[in-house]
Amino acid sequence: MSPWIRQHRFALRSALSSVRKSPGSFLFNVLVVALALTLPFAGITLLDNVRPLSQQLSVDPEVSLFMQLDAPREQAAALAPQIGSIAAANVGGNGKVSVNFVAREEALAGLKEKSGLSGVLDTLGENPLPDSYVLKLDGFSAGAGAGGVDAMVEQLRALPGVDTVQVDSAWVKRLAALLGILRLALLLLAVTLGIVVIAVVFNTIRLQVLTQKEEITVSKLLGATDNFIHRPFYYTGALLGLSAGAVALGVVMLGLAPLNGAIAEFARLYASEFQLAPLGALEASALLAISASLGLIGAMLSVQRHLARVQ
Repeated sequence: MSPWIRQHRFALRSALSSVRKSPGSFLFNVLVVALALTLPFAGITLLDNVRPLSQQLSVDPEVSLFMQLDAPREQAAALAPQIGSIAAANVGGNGKVSVNFVAREEALAGLKEKSGLSGVLDTLGENPLPDSYVLKLDGFSAGAGAGGVDAMVEQLRALPGVDTVQVDSAWVKRLAALLGILRLALLLLAVTLGIVVIAVVFNTIRLQVLTQKEEITVSKLLGATDNFIHRPFYYTGALLGLSAGAVALGVVMLGLAPLNGAIAEFARLYASEFQLAPLGALEASALLAISASLGLIGAMLSVQRHLARVQ
C-alpha cells in the first residue's frame, strides 16, 4: 500500500473518530446544513420534472389573421401573396412559414363539428365568422424570432380589410420566460444557501480546532507536517456536507408523496397523469458531490485561518 493511501486512510479514521466522540454536535450541524440544502434541492427536483413537460409544448407560433365581416372574398384571397411575403421577410430566417386560407364556410363547418352546437348556429341565419388566414411557423426559435413575429403582426394588421391578427402561441413564450426566471432565482438561492453551508462548516471546524489545540501543538513538536494535521479536518467537513446532502435528498423524496397526492387531483381536471418523480441516480450523485464539496471548502477556509495561529 502506498504511503499516500495510508495517510488518507489515517486521516479518514481520525475524522470518523472525532465524529464518534461528539455525535450529538455532529448530527446537529448535519441538520442545520440539511435545512439550508433542502430548499434548493427541492427546487432542482421541481425544475427537473417541469423541464421535459415544457419541452413537449410547441413553441412554433400560429398567427391567425381575421378579415372584416364585410370584406369581399376576392379581396381576402388577393392578400395571400402579400401575407406570404411579409411573413417570409420577417421570420424567414428562423424557420419555414406556411400560409393557409380558411374560408368562412369552412370555419363554420369546423365550429359546428367541434362544438356540437350546430342547431344553435343554424338559428343565427347567417354565418357570423369571417374569412381568415392561419400562418404556421415551423422550426421557430422563440428567442431569435420573437422580434420578427411582433413586426410581422404589426404589418399584417395594416393590410386592407384585416380586422384582427392574433398570435395563438404567445403563452408558450411566456412559460419559457417564466421557467428562465425560476432557474435564475433558484441559482441565486442556491448560491446564497451555499454560502450559509460554508459558514456553518467553517464555524464547526473552528470549534474542533480549538478543542484539539493541545493535540495539534504536540503533533507539530513531533514533526507532523501541515498536510498531515489538516487532512482529518478536511475529511470532517466533507463528511458533514455529504451527510447533510443525503438528509436533504431524503427529505425531498419523502415530501414528494403527499405533494403528488395533491397534484394528482389537480392533474385529473386536465386529463393528465403528471407526477413529480425523484431525481435520477446521476443527478442525486451530482448534488451529493456538490454538498460534500461545500463542506470541504468550508473546512479548508477554516483550517487555513485558524491552524496558522496554533504554534
